[in-house]
Amino acid sequence: MQYTIKELKAEAEMIAQFNLIKQLNVGLKLADYKRMLKDMLKHNYRMIGVYDKTKCIGISGFWIATKIYSDKYVELDNVVIDEKHRSKGIGKLLCDWILNEAKKQGCKTAMLDAYVENSSGHSFYFREGFIARGFHFIKKL
Repeated sequence: MQYTIKELKAEAEMIAQFNLIKQLNVGLKLADYKRMLKDMLKHNYRMIGVYDKTKCIGISGFWIATKIYSDKYVELDNVVIDEKHRSKGIGKLLCDWILNEAKKQGCKTAMLDAYVENSSGHSFYFREGFIARGFHFIKKL
């Protein structure tokens, strides 16, 4: 099957993908997504989508920034493939596009977080050459 990858430039295009975001973030409310997305876009957040004709069936957000331990990096964020379209190479298309963009931008490292319970995601990222380098700690305030 032939898929198209496109960068979603407009906030409205990103909001339109809420149904995919909800597949990974089940309890998320649309109003909260809109609020968070508005703030994320102020910090250079970008998003791409994989389309089967006109329907978006996979998305990933990403940031490019710099940290001391990684140098310039790309961070993949909310990589989501519609549950009806998983295991068809769509996640690889997303990752490859973002990693190629990161190389063009001079990134030295790629990183991401995956929920502890997302074992199928872990397997995918290991196959793609990512390693589990540490723990990501959070504390609700």
